[in-house]
Amino acid sequence: MKLLFLTDNFPPEVNAPATRTYEHCKEWANHGVEVTVITCAPNFPKGKVFGGYKNKLYQQEIVEGIKVIRVWTYISENKGFVKRILDYVSFMLSAFIVGLFLKTDVIIATSPQFFTAIAGRWLSFWKRKPWVMEVRDLWPESISAVGAMNRSLALRFFEYLEHAMYKRANKIVVVTDSFKEIIATKHHISKKKIEVIKNGINTELFKPVEKNQSLLNKLGLNNKTIVGYIGTHGMAHALDFVLKAAKNIKNEQIHFLFLGDGAKRDELIQLKDSLKLDNVTMLPSVDKKAVADYISIIDIALVNLKKSDTFKHVLPSKIFEMCAMHKPILLGVEGEAKQLIENYDLGETFQPENEEDFRLKINKMVQNPKNHSNGFDNLLKDFDRKELAAKMYRFIIKP
Repeated sequence: MKLLFLTDNFPPEVNAPATRTYEHCKEWANHGVEVTVITCAPNFPKGKVFGGYKNKLYQQEIVEGIKVIRVWTYISENKGFVKRILDYVSFMLSAFIVGLFLKTDVIIATSPQFFTAIAGRWLSFWKRKPWVMEVRDLWPESISAVGAMNRSLALRFFEYLEHAMYKRANKIVVVTDSFKEIIATKHHISKKKIEVIKNGINTELFKPVEKNQSLLNKLGLNNKTIVGYIGTHGMAHALDFVLKAAKNIKNEQIHFLFLGDGAKRDELIQLKDSLKLDNVTMLPSVDKKAVADYISIIDIALVNLKKSDTFKHVLPSKIFEMCAMHKPILLGVEGEAKQLIENYDLGETFQPENEEDFRLKINKMVQNPKNHSNGFDNLLKDFDRKELAAKMYRFIIKP
């Protein structure tokens, strides 16, 4: 079996899309599948090509048995709608052209931006091969939810493209039960065509360990209760709310640690400085292996999104990494993510962007820490990445 996977995020990038694609493809390659990934030069989220790579027309490498082909794209920092669209369209065209010369049995194209899906559709048409659309986000609904784009002719055009891709895909993979329901009902897609493959846990990389004392010493955070946010600092994450709430937390034992990059990071640093916050440390992103060291020192793992009905249907992947290392979750997301935290007893939830509830739940977790080990173990069992990769592969190859 030959699989061709189109994605504009792939390691050494460390965001959730890159990790999900890499771990699934690695598992398939380990079982004898010939996996080829078409991606771009690693540059997310700063819009700067990583060391050791160039933004060339074509470059190839082998990563854990996966043939990785990197194509030229228009690269810009993750800021500005027009520039991002140019980035997406350039990858769509480059991936399509290179994909025409590759042999495959099945094509997989992953969102959230569905220009990648368009490339998958085009390749499917010209190569007469089936294609699978992986939907990791309801785009363009998500960009509208964060205020990046108002109702306009352009947004309606993107919604038309979204509907067209769902209709034309041979199969659809989604990451939440809510996504399946929405696509089936709103776009009139047969549920038999849709499979739910949720984000999972890499138990080899993320597992319970003692706190990294040298890192604590380096950061000067010994004897602190660390509330940690690790991930993208983007428009969807409402981290300005967290900083403003931190200003009003009087317990000097509590310290906030932000680790990551993104479109809003510079603004957040300016906000931190203007609020004169001495209970917040903000650090740039690190490589995937180093992330585990930072998770080790966290006492409470913060997962936060803007208050929006759109985000009631998402399941942030960082939940799984934190739980794999037995870190209780403080969740500011409603809907399916909240149900997960409550059903598995993984921590506490608060109403998104509600400062009073946020402070109440932090104080509750600090003053009355609970043992969530049973919940963590049950989650690990149900969301093992290898099992999920196998489930996705069975769905892909099923006639």
